[in-house]
Amino acid sequence: MDNHAMQVIQAAQRQQMIQTLQQCNGMTQRYGLTLTLPQMFALMAERQNALVESGRMELGEGILPTLIFAFCDSPYLIKEEYAQQLMTLQNLFYLFKNDTDGILADDELLLAMKRLYNDKGHGSLEYLENTTVSDIVRAALGREEGEDGDDDAWDD
Repeated sequence: MDNHAMQVIQAAQRQQMIQTLQQCNGMTQRYGLTLTLPQMFALMAERQNALVESGRMELGEGILPTLIFAFCDSPYLIKEEYAQQLMTLQNLFYLFKNDTDGILADDELLLAMKRLYNDKGHGSLEYLENTTVSDIVRAALGREEGEDGDDDAWDD
């Protein structure tokens, strides 16, 4: 495939992602959360950086639309910081995906992240950043810290 054809494909993918994120805006508006076009482009660029940093590859639109739907009703997302919060959550998703070695499906990992962010973390991205793999697995399983379970193998 020549360079021009690749550029055309990439432009079409970017346009499709913009349309998807605009559709997300339609749903998140009720929570007072929307992304501007520059924020959408920044999120797409950050996705590429996060994938490179985590050594992951993704086909299609990636986790961002699913992440938006999972977190949009969080009482801790605020309009003025929404795009930056999404960037951090997106980066953390890819890091956690690597750290959990694929043991959790994307939906399970997002549920665990949301539980930790909303409940124990009270909306603190710093809390989420410092979460251990065993905390993530426990949250995905709906367990509290200290409950018996088979996730001891994930202790850091």
